[in-house]
Amino acid sequence: MLKYESIYQSLLMQIQSGKFSTGAKLPSIRNLTQQYSCSKSTVLTALKKLEEQHIIYALPKSGYYVVDNHAFKTPLSTDIIDFASASPTWHAFPYKEFQHCINKAIDTYQEELFRYGTPKGWPPLIAEAKKLLESYQVFTHNEQILITTGVQQALSLVSMMPFPNNRSTILVEQPSYHLYMDLLKTLQLPAIGIQRTEKGIDLGRLEQIFHEEDIKFFYTMPRFHNPLGSSYGKKEKEAILQLADQYNVYILEDDYLADFEFNPKNDPLFADDHHDKVIYLKSFSKIMFPGLRVGLAVLPPSIIDIFQKHKMTTDIDSSMISQAALYLYLKNGMFEHNKTKVSNIYHTRAKILHQSIQDHLSTYESSSEIVMHSHIGLPKRVNLKSFVYHLHEEGIYLDSVERNYLDDFYHERILKLNVSNVDAHRIEEGIRKIASALKNPQNYFL
Repeated sequence: MLKYESIYQSLLMQIQSGKFSTGAKLPSIRNLTQQYSCSKSTVLTALKKLEEQHIIYALPKSGYYVVDNHAFKTPLSTDIIDFASASPTWHAFPYKEFQHCINKAIDTYQEELFRYGTPKGWPPLIAEAKKLLESYQVFTHNEQILITTGVQQALSLVSMMPFPNNRSTILVEQPSYHLYMDLLKTLQLPAIGIQRTEKGIDLGRLEQIFHEEDIKFFYTMPRFHNPLGSSYGKKEKEAILQLADQYNVYILEDDYLADFEFNPKNDPLFADDHHDKVIYLKSFSKIMFPGLRVGLAVLPPSIIDIFQKHKMTTDIDSSMISQAALYLYLKNGMFEHNKTKVSNIYHTRAKILHQSIQDHLSTYESSSEIVMHSHIGLPKRVNLKSFVYHLHEEGIYLDSVERNYLDDFYHERILKLNVSNVDAHRIEEGIRKIASALKNPQNYFL
């Protein structure tokens, strides 16, 4: 081992063991050269390596200080099979590569990063995002793309702001994205539901609602619906667009799993929108990580100004550092390379989930899509609380669908199954245990 490597390892161990706590000053270079019996340049090489890894930082004419003495620890393996969590698998994302993009962004775009950006988002990222959107069959103009602080911010803004059709009621699929249901309830916004099942929605009922109710927009997840896992067919999407134009209703399309689409013919609603009725939202939470807090909103020209005005009252601009890092991640090809890698990991799990449901739960309604989350419809006699409790005792975690519904809409008896955080070799085992629990008379009402 080279001398500087030995010094680096020694200092690193002392920092991580707590001898030098967070914020502590390291011994001077002179003291270190004496301690390790080496030259000044050798000590500086070791210190530089620690600095490059963001373990220490230098203050001119003062010395070196510890940034953080906590070492990264790989989460311990567990016997739990967690079908409840929808968070992406932590180790699927190449965080080291993205860390390079963050550091490079700070070094390269210092002037832009340390002042307020533009209300629509950082122009270089918007230009790069336009190219990415085209790969999803979303062809638009730069001025229609706005960067938001996660898709959640976009959902909040469009829900609260006025629309050109001067209407106020929001129509949502039931069940639907639980955080959006929480938002509607918290803000007490006028909202009604329309039932969605594995087979889709009743188009006759949709037209009736569009005709009779004061619908501002219809919030939908055409691809890989959360929590059902199903997708609309081409004819269904065409009918929804036709009705939206006929009744002057906007469509809010949440395409949060666009990166996991393996069928090149399954386009988003936006691809066939010829009347500027679709608001398209794209998230990076699943393909990258939720903490990035960058989302894309593609808006019809008629609502750009009002959306931008409302956005400026919340945060002026989304994080410039995150925007610049994402720009570099997209531009240098890292995103495309790792998108394939990450989506393949989830696709493998999705295929196992789909096959396991077919093998062990084939008599129950479920999604025909191969996606990381699915569902089964439960008989009304199942005591859901008892069922979930007993499986929890066996190390199988499940989540209720209560939050996926509006309070006044009938709650179907649905069991959500998400394999985002389940190792591939444990999926079939978990589904087998669920099937076994459904055969147990103790989990049914008498």
